[in-house]
Amino acid sequence: MEEDGFAATKLFNQGYSYTYDDVIFLPHYIDFATDDVSLATRLTRRLPLLSPVVSSPMDTVTEAGMAAAMASLGGLGIIHSNLPPQVQASMVRSVKSRRVPLLSSPTFKSSEHRIDSLDDFDSSPYVLVTQSGSPSSKLIGYVSRSEWLQLDGDKKDARIDTYMTSSNELVVPWNYSLAQMDNYFKEKKDMDLAALVKEEEVVDLVTREDVDRLKEYPRLGVGTVGPDGGWRVGAAMGTRLEDKERLELLVKAGVDVVVLDSSQGNSIYQIEMIKYVKGMYKELDVVGGNVVTAAQAENLIRAGVDGLRVGMGSGSICTTQEVCAVGRGQATAVYKVASIASQHGVPIIADGGISFSGHIVKALVLGASTVMMGGFLAGSTEAPGAYEYQNGCRIKKYRGMGSLEAMTKGSDARYLGDTAKLKIAQGVVGAVADKGSVLNFVPYTLQAVKQGFQDLGASSLQSAHDLLRSGILRVEVRSGAAQVEGGVHGLVSYVKKSF
Repeated sequence: MEEDGFAATKLFNQGYSYTYDDVIFLPHYIDFATDDVSLATRLTRRLPLLSPVVSSPMDTVTEAGMAAAMASLGGLGIIHSNLPPQVQASMVRSVKSRRVPLLSSPTFKSSEHRIDSLDDFDSSPYVLVTQSGSPSSKLIGYVSRSEWLQLDGDKKDARIDTYMTSSNELVVPWNYSLAQMDNYFKEKKDMDLAALVKEEEVVDLVTREDVDRLKEYPRLGVGTVGPDGGWRVGAAMGTRLEDKERLELLVKAGVDVVVLDSSQGNSIYQIEMIKYVKGMYKELDVVGGNVVTAAQAENLIRAGVDGLRVGMGSGSICTTQEVCAVGRGQATAVYKVASIASQHGVPIIADGGISFSGHIVKALVLGASTVMMGGFLAGSTEAPGAYEYQNGCRIKKYRGMGSLEAMTKGSDARYLGDTAKLKIAQGVVGAVADKGSVLNFVPYTLQAVKQGFQDLGASSLQSAHDLLRSGILRVEVRSGAAQVEGGVHGLVSYVKKSF
């Protein structure tokens, strides 16, 4: 009988550097339904996830809002480190102190304060009034933007306590689920907002409109919850001396995992930091990287990493391969690193190169336990930054952490260039179209991934890995013409909708 395709071990040992688009899996035998596919996985040795999706620690991708949304979807967000340590730690605390994937960040004032201008309503349509004017004291009232705008000129300049609305029935527990919030608003038909409070500290507020909008999205599960009942969240850090202070603040804030953020992780600096983290905080998992070879991976595994981040120059805004002539095609990198990491029980994160669901399928089947996404999530409602309009299209900025713009904020340490007099960019600044909420499009993406696993005859990640390593699952390289054939072609025009 003629043999179809190649075993992965043969294909990836021929000296070629393959990207995801270069390779295609051959279908296998189906004996289960799509909904029987489990995408449960591990980010690190000890950190389980319900979904294999992680948001990248980029300053135009992951802050508290994105991290909360990813946790609610069963994945995880890694908050970037291109900001002061205290701010990053406060974002970690913010994610862990909520159970509804919303982040309004209202302005806080005391009853003696005055509202200066509409700028006080920039991040939320409400100003919350507490005894001390900070979130950490008792809530006593609120002011809505619409009500403030209707006040006479003299009244607007008065103290807040002369016109604020009392908060008698506004307070609800911080860990209310979406269903509980929905019930709250059904019972309180005259209330349009609720303040989430944890031990008298105001975590955030949720509006009736927020809850109604979330109900329209695919049903959310319990999410990635830690032993403390809060959502899990990760944070990035570097390998400099001052990063030890950042680490201490992150641990005090309750961070679940730290990611050593470097474009080339096989360095003495990262190895020493891995040993420091594991020595100081034995219960904290640490992810090392980035790596693309088995030799790099072995060095970091020996140093004690609990997970590995794989990818170098594969991101849509990364120019490392072009500028430095160093890197590897992402399909080859994932397969090679996974082959060695699996022998030590170290999960790997496929970082970069994800444009659609098929790329996620390929990354996971080739050996990754999770995929880390930047551009795929950029431009979403939860991504940092404000929307702008460009040629009639609603967009958000998206930039590489190796871009000169990001480096001026401190990300040059990621490229070991913070002491260099001449800064060399390894990334660009761009823009992506508005994608809507990740709470909407990520569930559809994961359903497509499940369908891909069904076609491959794999009912779980472990099953997919076993099929690939045993040689049962076959792989082929696609020619340029085959790649064209595999996409939309031959039409005068078309509209492409994924769901």
